[in-house]
Amino acid sequence: MKTQQFVVIGLGRFGASLSLELMDLGYEVLGIDRDEEVVNEWSDRLTHAVVADATDEEVLKSLGVRNFDCGIVAIGNDIQMSILAAILLKDLGLNTVVAKAISILHGRALEKLGVDRVIYPERDMGIRVAHQLVTPNLLDYIQLSKNYSIVEMTVPEFLHGTNVGDLHPRTQYGCSIVAIHREDGVIVAPTAMDQLRTGDIMVIIGSNDNIEEFEMMINENIS
Repeated sequence: MKTQQFVVIGLGRFGASLSLELMDLGYEVLGIDRDEEVVNEWSDRLTHAVVADATDEEVLKSLGVRNFDCGIVAIGNDIQMSILAAILLKDLGLNTVVAKAISILHGRALEKLGVDRVIYPERDMGIRVAHQLVTPNLLDYIQLSKNYSIVEMTVPEFLHGTNVGDLHPRTQYGCSIVAIHREDGVIVAPTAMDQLRTGDIMVIIGSNDNIEEFEMMINENIS
């Protein structure tokens, strides 16, 4: 079952970017920050935004955080707060906990705590991470421009043996599969008769809206 609800702790540049992209993708987002001014800035753009101390377990419980599918700790430079928030999210039993790290050592500490994924903002953009969180088969997401992107997506089991043409990527979704990576080589500009195999990596290019439609089709069939 795909993730439906996200809680994002820390609404700085990275946390806000990720939250807005998740909202644009149609998911519910609860944003938490200690700064009232920051919360007010984003309150109209997120499902919910609250001023709260994310290191207080009772506060998180009162907000119903344990009912969310995925928690993202996007706290800025306060490593102690980041670690405490991550611990609490794990203790509350969220299916997936993701945390931003500001250094390799910070990231290692988060990994030791059992965080499912550690993000380094210098390397991972919020928009890219948002797409990867909601599409398990998505390996990479790169914006070519404001309206166009290129993605790498693994072929799920339900598409094994399917011809590229049977997916109708261009006519039905408005995007193109421009390459297929597999263990024995790369197929550049695959034809309609090229077959997909489980574990292949499809390289897809198109408008952001069209790629999202293609992602939704994949999600609906593997959820």
